Formats: sequence, C-alpha cells, structure tokens
Amino acid sequence: MDFISTRNARRVVSGAEAVVKGLSDEGGLFVPAFFPSVSQKEFDDMLDMSYPERAAFIIGKYLPELADRLKDFTRKAYSRFDGDPAPLVKLDDGLFVLELWHGPTHAFKDIALTLLPYLLTGSKIKLGEKERTLILVATSGDTGKAALEGFRDVEGTDIIVFYPCDGVSKLQKLQMMTQAGNNVYVAGIRGNFDDAQTAVKRIFTDKNIAERLEKAGYRLSSANSINFGRLVPQIAYYFSSYLDMVNAGEIKAGDKVNFCVPSGNFGNILAGYYAKRMGLPVGKLICASNKNNVLTDFINGGTYSADREFYKTASPSMDILVSSNLERLVFELSGRNDKLTAARMDSLKKEGAYSVSDKELKALKEEFYADWSDEKEVAETLADYFDEFGYIADTHTSVALSVYDKYVRDTGDANKTVVVSTASPYKFVSDVLKALDETPASDELKAMKQLEELTALPLPDSLAELPSLDKIYTDIIDKDAAENAVITYVNRKKS
Repeated sequence: MDFISTRNARRVVSGAEAVVKGLSDEGGLFVPAFFPSVSQKEFDDMLDMSYPERAAFIIGKYLPELADRLKDFTRKAYSRFDGDPAPLVKLDDGLFVLELWHGPTHAFKDIALTLLPYLLTGSKIKLGEKERTLILVATSGDTGKAALEGFRDVEGTDIIVFYPCDGVSKLQKLQMMTQAGNNVYVAGIRGNFDDAQTAVKRIFTDKNIAERLEKAGYRLSSANSINFGRLVPQIAYYFSSYLDMVNAGEIKAGDKVNFCVPSGNFGNILAGYYAKRMGLPVGKLICASNKNNVLTDFINGGTYSADREFYKTASPSMDILVSSNLERLVFELSGRNDKLTAARMDSLKKEGAYSVSDKELKALKEEFYADWSDEKEVAETLADYFDEFGYIADTHTSVALSVYDKYVRDTGDANKTVVVSTASPYKFVSDVLKALDETPASDELKAMKQLEELTALPLPDSLAELPSLDKIYTDIIDKDAAENAVITYVNRKKS
C-alpha cells in the first residue's frame, strides 16, 4: 500500500518507507492512500484467531510487504505479555474495560512498542537500508519506557528519549532512569511534554542535523505515534475487543459498540477511528480529557487553541496541549486537502490556533463525543468504581470512566461501551491511594505494597524492583539543548 503525507499528498512512499522514516520531510504525518476494508468472511475468520493472529491480519492490510513475517513478529512481541495482551473485563451489562497494560512496562504503549522494533527492522531489510536507525522519542511518561524497553539492544538501532522532568509520575521517571541497554540514552527536559515534543519535531525537520547524522551513519526515525508503525498495531485491539464481545455472546456481529478513550496525543482514539473506517461497527468514539481539555474544546467548538494555561494533573500522560495525531484526523475532515492541513498546522505553530469549517465540525461531531473531568471528579470516579464493582483503575482510565458516566447522562445512549484502560494503577500509585482516601507511604515500594494489600491486585515484580535499581540516566537539560544532546550521543557512540 502507498502512503502519503498530510502536508504534501504528492509525496508517496511505501509502507516500509513510512515506518522507517517516521515523519515526512516537510513535517507531515504519513497516512494510508486509502482505508482497507475487512470483509464479512475475514471478520468471521478472525473470530477464531488468537490476539497475535488478529493483529498480524489487521496490520497486514496496511503493510502487505511484511505480510509473510507478521505472524512471527506478533507472536514474538506478544509473548512478552502476561497472558492475553488485551483482555476485556465486564463491569456491567453495558460497560466493559479493555485492559491494555499487561505488557513489560505495564502501559498500553507496549501493544505497539513491543512490535515496532520488528516492523522497523523488517522494513529496513525490505528497503535494503544498512544505516543505523536513531529513534527519537518525546514522552509524557509511558511511551518513553515502552520504547526504551522495546528497542534496547535491537541490532542496528539506538534510542534517545526526552521527558518533562517534572511532568511524569515518580514511577514513570524511575522506569526511564534505570533503563538497561547499550544503545539507549534518556534525559529530562526543563518544561512540559509539548516542549519535549517540539524539540523532537524540530530535530526531524533540521536538514543540518540530518546531514551530520547521515555522515555518522545514522538515519532518524520515531517511536512516537507520529510514526504509522506505532499507530497501526493499535487498530488491532479495537477489532479484537469487538470480536471478543461477539464470541462471548454480548453482542451480535454488526451491533454498534462505543469506545471511550482517555486521550492526550490523540493516537489511541485515532486508531479507533481508523478501525471504523475499515468497517468495524463503531458507534460513538468518546474522547475523554483531563483538565487540559484542548481536545474537548476542539471537538465541541471547531477551534484548536494551544494558547491556554497548562495544568499538571494526576493523569500526566494526558497533560498535553499540542495533540500531534489530530493532524491525521484534520486531514481526513478536510477531504484530504494537504495544502489546507499544512496551513492549519503552520497557524498552530505560529499563532497557537486554527479552526475548521462548520461542515467539518458537523462531520467531527457525528463521529466523536468529547468531555473532560477535573481532578476531584477523577478521584471520586476512581473510588466509586472500586466501591461499586471492586475494580481498581489508574488515574487515566478513571478520566475515561468519569467522562463515560457524563456521556450516558447526557445522551441516554444504550449501546454497549468499551472503556480503553491505558495503564496499571501501580504506575500512579500515590494518586490512586489518595483517591481511595488513603495516605500513601513516601517510599514508592511501600506505597505499592499498600495498594496491593488494599485491592488484592498483584504487584508485578518488574515494578516492585524499581526502587532498588541504580539510576543510570540523571541528566536534566534545557528544552533548547535537545539537538546538542543528540549530536553528543552520536559522537560518543562513534568514538
């Protein structure tokens, strides 16, 4: 399948090129030239497939050049998960939770980032590329650790991760600072996630840096969801959860199901939109935001404005004002108008805002519902769901549960809904304990043991050992120093 850029539709690349490059030269995001469909027979066949087989099938629709190896890739990647990579938990007759955090770093990013190294190396082989790949990542918490774990010691690659030094949880920071591997580097940035993301995008579009890296034998790529190779594995779990509901007799094939997704950078919920474009019977895509409710305002009003106050919340992975993946949706809303999309992204960069037309806003509202919850509402929802269902959710999933409750009250929609759960409660243990009206121990391990005793949710060994590991990466840099950090790393690796 061909891929085009959201800012230059004349730039056509193969799927393998889209995965290896990550970002188009002019800063646009790669999107498929068309949305492949899933036939009724193919849907029926998937009912009997395992999760790795379903994922390989869906990904193969977009990356057919890798089709002969995809089953092997997904089998190896998802063997690192604790049982089913995407189990569906029923809370009541109308509500289900899709748990995506049973992988090696206990966040939904593992679904894509255990697989992306295989997609990348397979794509490089197809293209005959022999240069080392330098993966650059900006993270609001979970992507960084998942990418580091996925790419550590992968032949022919190095990975550098930048995170906001005061914008992630203690446990997320520990996961990154203690990362093992001979091809990794991590640094905190003085600023927020948007500062880190802007720095990484700037490096990608800096021709001078690209030339210096090329001379050193490197080519840049990304493990953020701006890379289609990160996005495409996420489409699979929307199909898989729907298929599981059919197999369990909860719905009949063809019934519409809503999905409620806690959203920051918009990649997770965009994957649901792509699944719908492929023919999955999705009802409403419910976009749940925390106090940084820029997506709520956009979906409800048609204007995207990042010129607003930034809040640090108990759901830090959603503390984002510039949602990069939204560009792919805006491209579709515009009728795939690359020039208009480029102009809007330029307006966002220079003026901090852009607006869509009334026609586009109407189409947006037909697909999406959006709302947000403040810190008090999120904490209350977390406690309420534990009291009522005995279900313990992390803070991000609690944002989605809170907005789901608002959606039902607002619309009366009786369609069954899947809430996408994005992280283990242990990754945000202090805030989870506070929501349960407990005083968290100052020691991270003791706090995790406290939550385990209270909820009976097993504490993973990989998290329990974190406080005892050596902190390897302690660098904190200014947001304008990311370029120098990249060049310094490459020069050190050469010497």
